[in-house]
Amino acid sequence: MPKIKNRDTLISIALVMPSIVAVGIFVYGFILWSLRVSLSQWKGLLPDYTWVGLKNYFELFADPRFHIDIRNTVIFTVVFVGGSLVLGLFMAILLDQNLPGESFFRNIFLFPMAISFIVTGVVWRWLMNPATGSRISGFNQLFHSLGLDFLINRWHTTPTWGIAAIALAAIWQMSGYTMAMYLGGLRGISDDLREAARVDGASEWQIYRHIIFPLISPITLSAMIILGHISLKVFDLIVAIAGKQLPLDVPAIYMWQVTFDGYFFGKGAAISILLLLVVSVLVIPYIYYNLKNEADV
Repeated sequence: MPKIKNRDTLISIALVMPSIVAVGIFVYGFILWSLRVSLSQWKGLLPDYTWVGLKNYFELFADPRFHIDIRNTVIFTVVFVGGSLVLGLFMAILLDQNLPGESFFRNIFLFPMAISFIVTGVVWRWLMNPATGSRISGFNQLFHSLGLDFLINRWHTTPTWGIAAIALAAIWQMSGYTMAMYLGGLRGISDDLREAARVDGASEWQIYRHIIFPLISPITLSAMIILGHISLKVFDLIVAIAGKQLPLDVPAIYMWQVTFDGYFFGKGAAISILLLLVVSVLVIPYIYYNLKNEADV
């Protein structure tokens, strides 16, 4: 019997070893290599691993463009995450009422998630066309036809807050995902809890406030981590809608231009390492929280 167990253990290790080696090389190995490049002065097509320490990082924090990137990322994240959570929760509550056609509307709400940010960007570039006059189209044309001219605006070309308009497209795409998460949580809450609260005289708002919302708070945390991770790496959506413009610049676009347009691989690697650190700050506590909860169960 011990020999059989040892053989099964060896077979299991042999089966997963290729994946472990691949992840070790192509994930963690490349992360370490990027870290080494970020500490070098590599600029140009030929590798240059001359050690410069944290020089690239200090230059980034002193770079006005990087300050714009941070501001845009914060604005995009707040609007995108907040909007996706609110809209997703609203749609989930509607579907949880067991209304006719639930299956149809659930599929409609989930459909945007099935397409890429590039496709979303191409469509929303037309919808948020900032042109006016004879070239008006998209949402501005709709507002004009409805007599709501005060809503006509320049969308992503608006100074300072243009990045918030692009977040609207991201909300449209990802709110269905948060809807699915919330709907699963709502369906997991026993109807007995709601009925007991109604018997005690609680209103529907009080039931949601004191029972349902606290019970689905772990789902909110999970959605915030996932959406925050997406917002920190956003690249294709912005490029598809507006191209590479300084007012709409984010770290991922800056990294692309520095690395592949300017051939400053040291600085580009420094941006990538900073993005990795910020994402890790979000993801690692979340993983620890889940593992701890599973262990307690």
